[in-house]
Amino acid sequence: MPKRTDISSIMIIGAGPIIIGQACEFDYSGAQACKALKEEGYRVILVNSNPATIMTDPDMADATYVEPITPEVVAKIIEKERPDALLPTMGGQTGLNTALALDDMGVLKKFGVEMIGADRKAIEMAEDRKLFREAMDRLGIENPRATIAETMEECMDALDDIGLPAIIRPAFTMGGTGGGIAYNREDYIHYCGTGLDASPVSQILIDESLLGWKEFEMEVVRDKADNAIIICAIENVDPMGVHTGDSITVAPALTLTDKEYQLMRTQSINVLREIGVETGGSNVQWSVNPEDGRMVVIEMNPRVSRSSALASKATGFPIAKIAAKLAVGYTLDELDNDITKVTPASFEPTIDYVVTKIPRFTFEKFPGAEPILGTAMKSVGEAMAIGRTIHESLQKALASLETGLTGFDEMEIEGEGEAAIIAAISKQTPDRMLLIAQAMREGMSLEDIHTHTKFDPWFLERIKEIVDEEALLRENGLPTNAVEMRRIKMMGFSDARLATLTKNTETGVRHSRLAMNVKACFKRIDTCAAEFEAQTPYMYSTYEADAMGTVECEARPSDRKKVVILGGGPNRIGQGIEFDYCCCHACYALTAADYETIMINCNPETVSTDYDTSDRLYFEPLTLESVLEILRVEQGNGTLHGVIVQFGGQTPLKLANALEAEGIPILGTSPDAIDLAEDRERFQQLLHDLDLKQPYNGLASSPEQAFEIAKDVGYPLVIRPSYVLGGRGMEIVRDDAQLTRYINAAISLSGDNPVLLDSYLTGAIEVDVDALCDGKNVHVAGIMEHIEEAGVHSGDSACSLPPYSLDADTIAELKRQTEAMAIGLNVVGLMNVQFAIKDGVIFVLEVNPRASRTVPFVAKATGSPIASIAARIMAGEPLSNFDLVDPNIPYYAVKEAVLPFNRFPGVDTLLGPEMRSTGEVMGLDKTFSRAFLKSQMGAGVDFPVEGNAFVSIKDSDKGDMILEAARNVSDLGFKIVATRGTAEYLASNGIMSDVVNKVYEGRPNIVDVMKDGGIQLVFNTTEGVQSIEDSREIRSVALYDRIPYYTTAAGCRAASRAMKGRTESEIEVHPLQSIVG
Repeated sequence: MPKRTDISSIMIIGAGPIIIGQACEFDYSGAQACKALKEEGYRVILVNSNPATIMTDPDMADATYVEPITPEVVAKIIEKERPDALLPTMGGQTGLNTALALDDMGVLKKFGVEMIGADRKAIEMAEDRKLFREAMDRLGIENPRATIAETMEECMDALDDIGLPAIIRPAFTMGGTGGGIAYNREDYIHYCGTGLDASPVSQILIDESLLGWKEFEMEVVRDKADNAIIICAIENVDPMGVHTGDSITVAPALTLTDKEYQLMRTQSINVLREIGVETGGSNVQWSVNPEDGRMVVIEMNPRVSRSSALASKATGFPIAKIAAKLAVGYTLDELDNDITKVTPASFEPTIDYVVTKIPRFTFEKFPGAEPILGTAMKSVGEAMAIGRTIHESLQKALASLETGLTGFDEMEIEGEGEAAIIAAISKQTPDRMLLIAQAMREGMSLEDIHTHTKFDPWFLERIKEIVDEEALLRENGLPTNAVEMRRIKMMGFSDARLATLTKNTETGVRHSRLAMNVKACFKRIDTCAAEFEAQTPYMYSTYEADAMGTVECEARPSDRKKVVILGGGPNRIGQGIEFDYCCCHACYALTAADYETIMINCNPETVSTDYDTSDRLYFEPLTLESVLEILRVEQGNGTLHGVIVQFGGQTPLKLANALEAEGIPILGTSPDAIDLAEDRERFQQLLHDLDLKQPYNGLASSPEQAFEIAKDVGYPLVIRPSYVLGGRGMEIVRDDAQLTRYINAAISLSGDNPVLLDSYLTGAIEVDVDALCDGKNVHVAGIMEHIEEAGVHSGDSACSLPPYSLDADTIAELKRQTEAMAIGLNVVGLMNVQFAIKDGVIFVLEVNPRASRTVPFVAKATGSPIASIAARIMAGEPLSNFDLVDPNIPYYAVKEAVLPFNRFPGVDTLLGPEMRSTGEVMGLDKTFSRAFLKSQMGAGVDFPVEGNAFVSIKDSDKGDMILEAARNVSDLGFKIVATRGTAEYLASNGIMSDVVNKVYEGRPNIVDVMKDGGIQLVFNTTEGVQSIEDSREIRSVALYDRIPYYTTAAGCRAASRAMKGRTESEIEVHPLQSIVG
């Protein structure tokens, strides 16, 4: 069936900001869909609030709206653009829920917009727990015993029937938001309440417990002619009870019998037919009882998902691209397989290797959060590895995580004896698989481990084989012959792990291995287990025994001039999609400049690991060993122009010195200059030479030194370790007790590198500057004024481009200082500087001569592809070759951070110098207040239109900003409720308020009033250890009751201006193409 000609324009709704449960896999799927539909000649209209995405690049769609993804705003875009169709399946749960809301509002009907890919009936049947169960009953497929509830009363009625433990799953949510496992009555009441609250239709499913069962996912693609294929069967190594996004998973499914697999395959296709998913990719989740083989269906997603991205990268089958083409009428047999170029898309993929995905967690960013996994997702990223055996795949995945692991590293189990081991492995923790290996080392039997973990015996046996091999290596040392060395490498042991086990060095192991001629060979992902030859160079490394005297390496390097780009590895807080964006732009720009681009990365969610982003793709860990093996092969033919390490965040930067020492050319700013900026002592000297100011500070290498400096600098102060990203280990310290608690941990963060103790510039304005430099000339690409004061990590602060309150002289001086530092550091490429301005004096906080997380925001706001320009400068072109945009644009762009506190109960939401946001949104408008309003809407803040505003302000904030904020909300008709000191201050300035007790002043206090629904907006700034602790519950209630809250004076003022601006005129929507040209 050829493509549809009755539609000519299609709207795609993106997923919005990166949040836990909905990450950059939707940038990958959305970008693929945009390309696929434009290729077919359709006009593509894209809506997405996230500037850090490739899909929002102006050339991806015909009209790109970086606007809040709310039904009201998207309705305005539909009215303006009049699309013929809406594709809601590429934007995660956000896309689906927004499409349903638009249908409810009558917008789709009014403007004649057809939903394609999945219609309303199919979405509701899959997402509505009741309708889904009824559909499964019609098919005769068993569901877990369950009840659907829409009120707390119904929840309590269901308790006797379902029993405990019980699983609570909210409808129309993603990442298990609001749900959980209830082991007792208290848990049950808690999760039913949060589940009903999280579900937009106030509906939850209360399931019988399937804890300990095996979990599987089937990725299915179906077309209008009812052709259906399984792309990939994915098995969770963790048993049921851990959200699949937080589970270690493998593909293909490894422990199903053929009969079980065939039944699951058939039933998965039947599920799609019954639900009515006519076209595109869906994901069906199953559970199998290992005791008796009972198989039940858990749920299905009628859209591309996190698992779709994983399945696409695991098999080479581009699910999102094919799904987009199926949505416009093609059938699978009419579409070609891009990898083989000779088979149709209806050819079901087969894989002859093992893929392992391991999630990446950042619990260390959330003091007070328990690192326990359940049915609500908590991971912030994932790494994927490919190997010929489960042993190789598992060990490569562990080495890919960027957590310091080199394989199954030893773990310390607290306590002694068997009870301590059982206690450790019984908990569902992120490092449970490593603890299981440790339990094996300490003599626990596989039967006992299975009893306490419910890990399938087959996986436990494979882990035991690795542990047994480790014991032999410890005993016998490094293999001395090639046969033995190759056998060990075939099991996935990294050189670094072998070094630890044999008391050697990684360099020593590498030299021994190469002397034996034991080298990695590379295989291509071909979607068909070598039945047809892969035309696309998408590769992974493995080791294999000589067959017929040769090892077959399929890399086949070309004779071209090549540039290798090192990616960022798994997403984590502090190093996310922004860096992948830069890597993709390096690929695009250098391919256009006629270099062969080679991408190395191990993150399955990203656009950089799409097989058509670079000329050649290696899906490999970003370790020195893996990178050197790839470079060895690539240098066998053609010319290596150089390696780009400055775009992937801290991950590739750590490899820069070692690569340079191996004689590998590093493009752009030299590793020494990068080190100069990171090394606190060398950097201090540079600033001194340039006559630039730093906050008063001192360097400490020991606790004793730290206390001496603290005495000299004075509290409060900021501790900054060297060589970290995302403010890791930074903290504002207010007294000796806090310094005592903190300093040892801080110093250990950067090993032998000293920590900087800075005077904390209370109330200073922080500014971010991004610049380009070719070693001789400098272009300042963007100057961003933070809305939160200095002391809040730049990644967590809202910021405005151009600055909304700085005068022309200050901006000129910021440019001058940036230019001086770029030349002083001999930057070639991108550079980011963070300044603080206090009482008119400019201080340099830090400089990063590399890509920063603000690059995509600056690029979108100014319409200048600065990452692409930087890549070409690094390859040797001068700045004068490019059209450079003046960052003083005639409109405002505001970036706002999106924070994951709702995933970590009990964590204080007060922001500080350690970054904790997972994503960002952008608001674009003619005035600062309107742009800020859009940024808040995009971040999910729902400003009230009436009610009570609570105001409680620390003494140092009592000034013009707070008075303006209070007057603005008072003028809007809000009644102000304030604590005594603030009420007196407001009254003395002519603003009336009602007095309420602070938390410690007796009941009823402010928290009581908030819990009773008496407060609709919170302006609360605090300082000092006691005040912060006293006001913690205010922030907690505001978070869980979704009350907008602001904890800095500048944030309060900006919010009040946005609320005021909202009442002055309707929100307008404009495509990026018309704003930035």
